[in-house]
Amino acid sequence: MPVVVLIVVGALAGVLATRLMKMTTDLPTAMVIGVLGAVVGGLGFRFLMTSASWVGAFVLALLGSLVLLWLWQRFQGRR
Repeated sequence: MPVVVLIVVGALAGVLATRLMKMTTDLPTAMVIGVLGAVVGGLGFRFLMTSASWVGAFVLALLGSLVLLWLWQRFQGRR
């Protein structure tokens, strides 16, 4: 069951991500990108959570900050 959820969520995320990044891809390619992204993200998240050290927490905080800064720059430029 978790594999089916991974495929469905990954496919939806891929379609959404390609639309957010304004990429023109066909539906199967967007779904494959999303599934692969879900696998990579899941493995990275699992790796960081199993380390359970300050380094893992720091990396997650850094990634979160980078995403927020990227979003800030993207939306601030639209005004």
